Amino acid sequence: MNIIDIIAKKRDGKELSEEEIKYFIEEYTANRIEDYQAAALVMAIYINRMSYRETKDLTMAMANSGDILDLSKLGENVVDKHSTGGVGDKVTLILAPLIASLGIPVAKMSGRGLGFTGGTADKIEAIPGYNTSISEKDFIDNVKKIGISLITQTLNLAPADKKIYALRDTIACTESIPLIASSIMSKKIASGANKIVLDVTCGYGAFMKNLEQAEELSKTMIEIGKLANRETICIITDMNEPLGYAVGNSLEVIEAINFLNGDMPEDLKDVVIELGAYMIKLAGKGDNIEENKNKLLENIKNGKAYNKFVELVQNQGGDISYLEDVNKFEKATIIKEVRAEEEGYIKEINAETIGKISCDLGAGRKTKSDKIDLTVGIVLHKKVGDYTKKGELIATVYANNEEKANYAEKEILNTYKIGQEKVTKKTVIEIIS
Repeated sequence: MNIIDIIAKKRDGKELSEEEIKYFIEEYTANRIEDYQAAALVMAIYINRMSYRETKDLTMAMANSGDILDLSKLGENVVDKHSTGGVGDKVTLILAPLIASLGIPVAKMSGRGLGFTGGTADKIEAIPGYNTSISEKDFIDNVKKIGISLITQTLNLAPADKKIYALRDTIACTESIPLIASSIMSKKIASGANKIVLDVTCGYGAFMKNLEQAEELSKTMIEIGKLANRETICIITDMNEPLGYAVGNSLEVIEAINFLNGDMPEDLKDVVIELGAYMIKLAGKGDNIEENKNKLLENIKNGKAYNKFVELVQNQGGDISYLEDVNKFEKATIIKEVRAEEEGYIKEINAETIGKISCDLGAGRKTKSDKIDLTVGIVLHKKVGDYTKKGELIATVYANNEEKANYAEKEILNTYKIGQEKVTKKTVIEIIS
């Protein structure tokens, strides 16, 4: 068996055997296959797709390429949540402590951002002192001690996925259902949770641009979950416009803190509460979704969710004075207001464009080695469906470079589409289980 034959087989649109897939993953993880050969195979998969059986075999081979975390000591049911990515997605920062405040253990490993989609690990590191890189033992001990730990994916989990993920991004092969499904599910299987709630984003700012693609991805991941004995539920959510108002690392942390203190943007609230209600259900803590939503809202109202976030940050070395006074967060040097050039209803804000503008400001990475500027980003003041007068404030740009700030203002004005009829929107689109 050799990689050249495997590349040729997939190039010609044929199915790869389980053995061929295992061979590729094992050899590439061990650096015995060159990046250019792996790139050729990934491109062939992107173009010719994979059968469901191939996707399942790829997922399991990647999951088994490193350690499989054992979280059984945390309880009978350990629930994990994952998003397929988006713009302004600070859901984990809110939902993790909210779920933990209900006595459900949260052992959460989150990724870093690349391109126009942000990463939770980068965002929480905007809190000075917060340590996302701790050992597996400390990770589990933290969950035992306070019910929650949030770290980055520093452990030896699905190392094959790390290599393939980075490769996919450099060769324009990110938007592929077999590659996305195997990437997400291999990490979730290796991470040790036996119950998984997936936020499958759909729209301009997501990998899945339409509902049909989002449904296909959801069904693929649910079937993989069944084979791996992981009960999985997918919630398809709208990502045509950014989620919430803030886009950018420290700006999103501030929005998350404000949310936990009761200031909840409606679209962000819909996603957080829907995902949380199903996490409670999978944890065996309540079958009634509406009752579960009320439990979540009550723990925001009574301060338990915010207090759990404080406990999480303090336990991992973060300075909690920043949570108590969000004005302490370092500010960008240039703050530029963006004002509407016409009157009417906001009918579109392209999330991908906003994400790319934020990335250009320095809030995201274009390569893995890029250093993120935690202070920059965009705060929207008007969302789809809102009415604006000419000259009214629609967004604020936070920048550390005058030229970039001016460019951002121009691009934001271009991406805001204004009409004379009010647009209705639906944040949670579909539940698939």
